Amino acid sequence: MGIVESGSAREGASGHWWWTLASLALLLAWDAAGLDVPLARLVGGAHGFPLRDHWAVTTLLHHGARDLAWLAAAWLLAGVWWPTGVLRRLARAGRVQWLVTVLVSVVLVNLLKYASQTSCPWDLAEFGGVARHISHWAWGQVDGGPGRCFPAGHASAGFAFMGGYFVLRRAAPRAAVLLLVIALAAGLTLGVAQQLRGAHFMSHTLWTAWLCWVVAIAIDATFRFSRYLNKGILPSHEIS
Repeated sequence: MGIVESGSAREGASGHWWWTLASLALLLAWDAAGLDVPLARLVGGAHGFPLRDHWAVTTLLHHGARDLAWLAAAWLLAGVWWPTGVLRRLARAGRVQWLVTVLVSVVLVNLLKYASQTSCPWDLAEFGGVARHISHWAWGQVDGGPGRCFPAGHASAGFAFMGGYFVLRRAAPRAAVLLLVIALAAGLTLGVAQQLRGAHFMSHTLWTAWLCWVVAIAIDATFRFSRYLNKGILPSHEIS
């Protein structure tokens, strides 16, 4: 018989899923309330978005943040074999898990984005474009624009790193919470910057955060289950 997973670990995992479901309910409420366009009107109008080409949101928060995210991903990749900083507190499996979570999150969000028929705010007729606003859940309907705008790919450069919370929460709990806050703040900042430019609606950013969080939970569960199998330790629900 295998060793049963600790109660605290089960409670932690259960708590994460409750937060996931609660945030999903809030996201669905946001979509149902139709808050995207009214929020976009605060920063854009018939002549487009005045901040679309502003250096702070293009050079600094778009190109600069993207380059910084690539550097962080390179640090994680190198850290699998040559860990530095907080990565030294993690076993190699944990470092691999964090890297895999980042890559899967970014790939998933961008695949969904490029398959989407939803156009960006700056493509809508209300903001100087040609498309009409259609909910991103209206599958099969086209809005007359180029599409490929849902969810927010740029915000994933911050949210994708949330997976580090799961690998650090036992080895370095304070660092785990700090990382989670930084990843959330970074993703939200990048999402707001894109909103100011007219590149995304707020819901695009919020759904990106939710997707990255779900990816992080799913990959953490996969890695934990793999460790249980390798060590002969099974979660209690697997013990008859």
